[in-house]
Amino acid sequence: MQIKFWIYVPNVFNSLKYLQEASTLYCIMKAMNPLFPNGLILINVSFREGNSPDHHQTITYNQLLRNVCRCANALKLLGVKKGDRVAIYLPMIPELVYTMLACARIGAVHSIVFAGFSSESLCERIVDAQCNILVTAGNTKSLKLMTILLFLLCVLQTPWDESCDIWWDDLMDGVSDECEPEWMDSEDPLFILYTSGSTGKPKGVLHTVTGYMLYTSLTFKYVFDYHHDDVYWCTADIGWITGHSYITYGPLANGATSVLFEGVPVYPHVGRLWEIIEKYGVSKFYTAPTAIRLLMKYGREPLQRYDLSSLRVLGTVGEPINPEAWLWYYDVVGQQRCPVIDTFWQTETVKHLQLSKPNKTSFFLNKVTCPFFGVQPAILNEHGEELEGEAEGYLVFRKPWPGIMRGVYGNQERFESTYFRKFPGFYVTGDGCRRDQDGYYWITGRIDDMLNVSGHLLSTAEVEAALTEHPSVAEAAVVSRPHAVKGECLYCFVTLKDHKEFNRTLMEELKRKVREKIGPIATPDFIQNAPGLPKTRSGKIMRRVLRQIAHNEKDLGDLSTLADPKVVDVLFSQRCEAAA
Repeated sequence: MQIKFWIYVPNVFNSLKYLQEASTLYCIMKAMNPLFPNGLILINVSFREGNSPDHHQTITYNQLLRNVCRCANALKLLGVKKGDRVAIYLPMIPELVYTMLACARIGAVHSIVFAGFSSESLCERIVDAQCNILVTAGNTKSLKLMTILLFLLCVLQTPWDESCDIWWDDLMDGVSDECEPEWMDSEDPLFILYTSGSTGKPKGVLHTVTGYMLYTSLTFKYVFDYHHDDVYWCTADIGWITGHSYITYGPLANGATSVLFEGVPVYPHVGRLWEIIEKYGVSKFYTAPTAIRLLMKYGREPLQRYDLSSLRVLGTVGEPINPEAWLWYYDVVGQQRCPVIDTFWQTETVKHLQLSKPNKTSFFLNKVTCPFFGVQPAILNEHGEELEGEAEGYLVFRKPWPGIMRGVYGNQERFESTYFRKFPGFYVTGDGCRRDQDGYYWITGRIDDMLNVSGHLLSTAEVEAALTEHPSVAEAAVVSRPHAVKGECLYCFVTLKDHKEFNRTLMEELKRKVREKIGPIATPDFIQNAPGLPKTRSGKIMRRVLRQIAHNEKDLGDLSTLADPKVVDVLFSQRCEAAA
């Protein structure tokens, strides 16, 4: 059997016109940012746009290798060498895979930024990692990357320079498709991937070559029970750790035949995912509970048009799956014959820490049962005491493993304080966990001030900072609220400055502010006027109370520590019932 790396992509779109329209603006930007004495080099890709099922491409491993080598040689011509950081800001197209693997081949450290992030988020990550190469793309109907890039260049004060800013096709023209790989130490850095932090400043999670490769390879092979006649498909975006690990590195290390999908699940019709499964004979399917809940809304009929008999294993990732979604996934998609593997892991940990067993006799609803090789979980209470038997508390791990992060890029103090200082001697996940009478683990969600929206981790501090930048807002607090599709959504409380009016126009401005600062994924669903916030006498906001208000839970428990308990009644009276 000829093994292929399948790339599922739409039709060709030329982004050159966007550069022509922007050329005047580029010419105006003369000052060079001191961080980049040679300028920020841009490599632009003419890429595919649209969601037509008629447009697709097959790439063999040999073709993939040649394209990676050409890209690697092109980067070397630009002066990129071992240890340099390269920022990648691309949608789900082949060039994204080529570029990240080209970096790995020559020892450069890639820093991929999710293409849905704003210009400010992109800028923050480029500056923090001190990248001097940015590989990006033009606009499509759904991704305005060139528009975002214009804002980025304004922030960096870096002009487009035709002597160093290059089109992808021009750069690759005539470049050799053979490139000897750089010899690397096992602990040399492989990539930096930024994840939200509770302080609002993203953390640059640093992973190294051997440990990461070993564990993505092992977990892909054994968690999904991969065999050479399988066709595997993970619907994640490579801009997140799931895409790094289980679209690129894990499957490729096992020589897998896999699908890379750029489109969306419901366009041009709601049966798009099922159509692709039938078309390629997908046997291992890995997606997020958010996608499952979205497709549940359309019922069984769209699935009945397609042959899904090739499916053998189903997986979920990104957030705990609710029972209704699990049952629909098992009953309707898997037709009661495919095990559902509910995986728990983090950007920091790379591999599946716990998982449901991939066999045809054991189905565990919403449980992640057993630890993977080498993982020793424990549950601690608030005082750091280990709990035995049935228990609920902080999920921690006793010992390191090869695939664990090696640090926060450029900030060892933050690495130690975030993951090890709360409970010395343990790695602290930041998640809550319950162990049942059978010894199985149930992930209960984030314990700290983080939100999990559609499987994407967001910092409450980051969203609050964006809201308070609006001139009308004096203070803001953000909590989560259950959402039928996203799992969690953002419920925001805003306290306005004197003589400012809370109205729909203001709500739209606040939503737009968050989108511009962070990205569309962080757009609030609910924004409530809050004349005051529930605070302790020391001034700390009681988020527990705000979460209960957002959830409409009337039993608030002990409020004796509040400086002004009456504010709770006011907030309940103005509570949002419908999305803003």
